[in-house]
Amino acid sequence: MTDVTRRDALLGAGAALSLAASPALAQAPVDLAIVAFQMSSETHARVANAAQTAARAKGWTATVLNSEGALPRHTEQLDTLIQRRPTAIIAAMGKPVEAEAQFQRAKAAGIPVLTVMAGSSAHTLFDIQVNEYKVGAESALWLLGEMNYQGNILVQRFEGNVGTRIRAKMLDAVLSENTGVRVLASHTMARTASWRDDVRQGMQALILQHGANIQGLWASFDGQAFVIDDLLQARGVKKGQVKFVSIDGGKETYARIADPASTLMATVTIPFEEMGKQAVEAIDRIVLKREAKAAITPGPYLFLDAQLVDQHNVKQYL
Repeated sequence: MTDVTRRDALLGAGAALSLAASPALAQAPVDLAIVAFQMSSETHARVANAAQTAARAKGWTATVLNSEGALPRHTEQLDTLIQRRPTAIIAAMGKPVEAEAQFQRAKAAGIPVLTVMAGSSAHTLFDIQVNEYKVGAESALWLLGEMNYQGNILVQRFEGNVGTRIRAKMLDAVLSENTGVRVLASHTMARTASWRDDVRQGMQALILQHGANIQGLWASFDGQAFVIDDLLQARGVKKGQVKFVSIDGGKETYARIADPASTLMATVTIPFEEMGKQAVEAIDRIVLKREAKAAITPGPYLFLDAQLVDQHNVKQYL
């Protein structure tokens, strides 16, 4: 090979490498917006923070917005993002029905939206969920099994969230077929900034009223259970005297289940961190790698597994 031929070959190879590398180099940086409905809620924060961490690990820009539990602020933030045109939006625990107009505008603007624990929409990719019907039934059946299907219970509800609402409906369905267990009283938590005070006042009144007649207690999510657990401990109730289950899972929940002084006995744990990671992975595959949505899930939901955690397996989670 002559010097001229060798030089031409090297130049040709360099040009080929440059062309091969140019799509990656030309790719615009990924700008991911994560909108959490209420970061003061541990579960919302766990999803949003896990998604942000997973996105930054990929070298993306990831911003978390907090709607502070206010629907007007939530829709306003979505409207602002549509104007900003990020690469994609993840909405954690939002409300697709109320934000339908914003999701429609995002889709029209070519901004993919993926939701977590929020519900499906025709204008979003899909929703990452657990099967709340299964979660509600599993918590109810654990409670009734521990009570040997006989006795009286108190119920702490929350109607302002579709997931907690479904859980309570499944409890009602289980109770309708097992009439040996009776609901003494039920308290429904109001949607307020001071929701813990609302739970404390409502359940304290019921506990004082029914006292020793309570054999079981069901709470729609763990935050409520922490308040109730503190009330029961203050009255000297020991673990196992009242069969007590809630739903969500997390470090504090597992610590209480393992703590002999706590009255909380079980939870159905939901993989919130994994949901945040899966949301980012789905954006990567669908938006950046151009995979079909059906390769991840054929329908409007991607369901992850929830697990019952009690004294028998809590050490695995600590």
